[in-house]
Amino acid sequence: MAKITLGGDPVETVGNLPKVGDKAPNITLTVSDLSSQQISDFEGHKVILNIFPSVDTGTCAASVRAFNKEAAEMENTKVLCISRDLPFAQARFCGAEGIDNVMMLSDYKSGAFGKAYGLEIASGAFEGLHSRCVVVLDENGIVKYTEQVPEVADEPNYKASLYALLDE
Repeated sequence: MAKITLGGDPVETVGNLPKVGDKAPNITLTVSDLSSQQISDFEGHKVILNIFPSVDTGTCAASVRAFNKEAAEMENTKVLCISRDLPFAQARFCGAEGIDNVMMLSDYKSGAFGKAYGLEIASGAFEGLHSRCVVVLDENGIVKYTEQVPEVADEPNYKASLYALLDE
């Protein structure tokens, strides 16, 4: 399990992120129209998984905006923003912010994504929510890069994530 902080207080996750070189776990998530998408549905594209606790916090919203602007403009790249928020809250945020270059996916039904990727917060005020992480996948669904952000309130390293997309 990863040891991270939330507002400076120590918390842990249920496990560790998948290792670079591993096949990404194929989990089913919910889209804003309540349809389902699996991670494997995006094979054939480079994929950034932008994972966070809730789109209703400033840092989470900033990461969605940043990836919407930067990574979504890259060729053959999909940005998936994943949280435990209800799909309706994700859609409301994207509509209000004019976010249209990323896909919001919800893990609200079972939390299976957070558990399979080892990033669910296991203790503290955000217990059960996702920790802030970025996972980059190649066109075959192989993990190329991971970042477990040490302090949940901090933004991820956008440049390192984007660089991993170029490293073919």
